[in-house]
Amino acid sequence: MEDIIKAVILGIVEGFTEYLPVSSTGHLLLVEHFFGFGDQDFGNTFAILIQFGAILALLSIYFTRLVQLATGFFTDARTRHFVLGILLAFLPAAVVGAALHGFIKSVLFNPWIVCVSLIVGGVVLVWLESLSLKPRYHDVTTFSMPMYLGIGICQCMAMIPGVSRSGATIVSAMLLGADRRAAAEFSFWLAMPTMAGAFTLDLLKSRHDLSSNGALLIAIGFAVSFIFGWIVVKTFLGYVARHGFMVFAWWRLIVGAAGLVALMLGFGAG
Repeated sequence: MEDIIKAVILGIVEGFTEYLPVSSTGHLLLVEHFFGFGDQDFGNTFAILIQFGAILALLSIYFTRLVQLATGFFTDARTRHFVLGILLAFLPAAVVGAALHGFIKSVLFNPWIVCVSLIVGGVVLVWLESLSLKPRYHDVTTFSMPMYLGIGICQCMAMIPGVSRSGATIVSAMLLGADRRAAAEFSFWLAMPTMAGAFTLDLLKSRHDLSSNGALLIAIGFAVSFIFGWIVVKTFLGYVARHGFMVFAWWRLIVGAAGLVALMLGFGAG
């Protein structure tokens, strides 16, 4: 029963934080460090496999639009522009992630780095909300190619746990001229190839650890991750369009500061 509770909690953390600008990887690392919930309980591929639940939630919501993009790619110039823009934005992370995968996992996956990154990211969101930006883009399909590439380059910062992939994407998109809703929506579109690529790379590197052990726990974590990921994707765009990102800034600042205090006091697994 204890393992089932842990699987549910990890599924909630993954699904709820994956598409918010708060860093799902950072939160999972902190949960593992401070509460002992992690791969030692379920096997090395648990976190990888429950992430697929969040990916599937996003794909299920955007399925119809994905089909429209696929069917319109060769006939509609605007559709082709958008698809190529997504691929261009994905390219920097694909190259850097493949080249530095080992370094990122072995060196940067550290609770101290996560906490500092959460705080810095919170400060950045507060600063972003204080700016008097004048958006030029209100539709993700109309971003310029240099803008797509610029967002993709900035996304690479999210390879530092705690930075947040969606946070880096949203902040860079807004600074480059997108309004809040368009910036948040593009973070969803860019998440599709980025998360699928990261999932595939992690799965290939951990394929020898795959087994049927813990299949029930993986299924539970997967289902919970899917449900909470689906809820976030369905509600996030409307929320940020009305209220902005301050709640996520404070969330990051509080979690990061609390984590640093706990680390200084010696709490956690080590």
